[in-house]
Amino acid sequence: MALKSTVFKAHLAIADIDHGYYADHALTLARHPSETDERMMVRLVALALQAHQLRDLCHGDATLAFGAGLSDPDDPDVSLTDFTGARRIWVEVGQPEDKPLAKACARADQVLVYAFGHAAEVWWRGIEPRLARLQKLQVWRLPSDAVRALAPLAERTMQLQATLQEGAITLGNGRASVSLEPLRWK
Repeated sequence: MALKSTVFKAHLAIADIDHGYYADHALTLARHPSETDERMMVRLVALALQAHQLRDLCHGDATLAFGAGLSDPDDPDVSLTDFTGARRIWVEVGQPEDKPLAKACARADQVLVYAFGHAAEVWWRGIEPRLARLQKLQVWRLPSDAVRALAPLAERTMQLQATLQEGAITLGNGRASVSLEPLRWK
C-alpha cells in the first residue's frame, strides 16, 4: 500500500521590502512521504522569494502555487502561471538534473533553482558546465545551516511571516525565526 502525502496548511504574511510587495497567502502544501521538513520549508521560502512576481510580472492576474513536486517530476515545486495558462516562472528546489531543467526552460519564461544541502557545492561543480547554455535559468544556493533551522518551523498548521530585505529573507512563526541570504551561482 502506498503512503499518502501529509497535508500542511500555512498562512504566510509576506513583507517584501525590496520589491514593495505586501500580501497574505493562504497555502496548502502536500508533503510527499519521502520529502523532509527541510525540503518542504525550502519550497515555502522559494514561493515567498518569488511572490512579488505576481504583481511585478503578471500585474496580479496569475496564480502562484505549489506543484506536485516529488509526486510528479514533470511538475515544478513552485510555479507562477498567468491567466492564459502560460508558465511565467518555474521553480525547482534541491539538486535537479540538467535535462529536466532544459525541458523546464522550454516550458517557462524563467526557471529558478534553489539548491541546498551538504552536497550542493559538489552538485554545482558537476552540473555547471551543462547549465551554462540555459539563458532562462538562475541557480541560487541556500545556506545549509539556515535550511536545517527551517525544519522546526514546520507544523501541520502554520502562521508564518516572511520579511525580505536587502536580498535576505527572514521566516518566522512568532516563537522562532530563521534568516537566509540566497547566494546566486548563475
